[in-house]
Amino acid sequence: MKKTISILAALTVLFLSTAVAFAQNDYSVSLDKNVHDFGDILTDQGPVSCTFTFTNTGSKPILLLSVVASCGCTDVEWTREPIQPGKTGKVDATFDNNDGPYPFDKTVTVYVSEIKRPYVLHLRGTAHENAKPLKETYSLKIGNMGVKTLENKVGNLSQREVKSGNIVIANVGITPMKVEFEDVSEGLTLSVFPNPVPAKSVANLTYNIEASRQRWGKNWYYATPVIDGRRYKATGKLPAKEKEEGTENFYSEPNPRVGIGKGEIAFWAVTKENFSSLPTDYKNDMANPTFTKSTVSFGKLASGAKTTLTFEYTNKGKMDSEFFKLDADCSNVKVKEMEKCAPGKKGRIVVELDTKGMPKGENIIALNLFTNSPFRPVISLQIAGTIQ
Repeated sequence: MKKTISILAALTVLFLSTAVAFAQNDYSVSLDKNVHDFGDILTDQGPVSCTFTFTNTGSKPILLLSVVASCGCTDVEWTREPIQPGKTGKVDATFDNNDGPYPFDKTVTVYVSEIKRPYVLHLRGTAHENAKPLKETYSLKIGNMGVKTLENKVGNLSQREVKSGNIVIANVGITPMKVEFEDVSEGLTLSVFPNPVPAKSVANLTYNIEASRQRWGKNWYYATPVIDGRRYKATGKLPAKEKEEGTENFYSEPNPRVGIGKGEIAFWAVTKENFSSLPTDYKNDMANPTFTKSTVSFGKLASGAKTTLTFEYTNKGKMDSEFFKLDADCSNVKVKEMEKCAPGKKGRIVVELDTKGMPKGENIIALNLFTNSPFRPVISLQIAGTIQ
């Protein structure tokens, strides 16, 4: 009985609001950003540097124990003394920029005392051998605001966290440009510095996305740029999408709200449960759904046909298994059944596939299932078959 009460108490803490959870946490940290985008740099301009700031939001001192760069091209320095509650520490990272022209995405992993999960920081940008005109580098335009892409990947976001980063935008006009945003999605905040952006110059667009228990899995966040007091439609040429090796047959749909002739920019993040504050023994007593197979075949179907597909699983944990959301890369898949499952019991997830509009030939649709299991918070599933 005592252990049951302890588990319930721990779960109550897990689902408290952000402010309350942080106030009761002895050890917690917030970052000013997870990603620093240098934008376009030249190989002959030498090393480039940035700073990530860690704030101790807990009630006890912490230490930045170790900071490890992903390769020898990145040097790091960090605050070595204890960081008191409410105070800040810094990680300074310098990319040597001497390997030639190429896009780069370097990681820096920070280990913090009393916090089990390390923080992974990113240094991104593109090194060019020669300077290129802004209009060529930023091939998409909304008014005089040049961007490289209208869809920005933010990455994973855990509940009770805020993900921050920045992208580089350009003023391709000949006069200073004031950038504002309207119709901004809930949970998203944006700022531009400097603003106004000087003519023929670049600026940083900083984003912050706050997790919400009303949003699970892959979520899009939108904003409409207002340039010098006016709304514009996007013009230019969209960059070619890169395909990963072996994924040629995966079927997904483009985002209909973003593109040439549309007026919004978008950010997307994948939100999952946050188990970082729970001790290991509590995690062992939670849900653990284990699926019989991760890929279900629909065989061969005529174009436009519908079918239902079932994924079976057993809850090998000690608590009810819950599923917050099932994400599919296209709207052709709809969830028909997705219920709780008691410990030791068998359950199933049933989806409907409508092949209308899908390309003929072999198709694979990726599914991501978001759960309350600390050992399997995201489960990857697939639907596969041939459209005739």
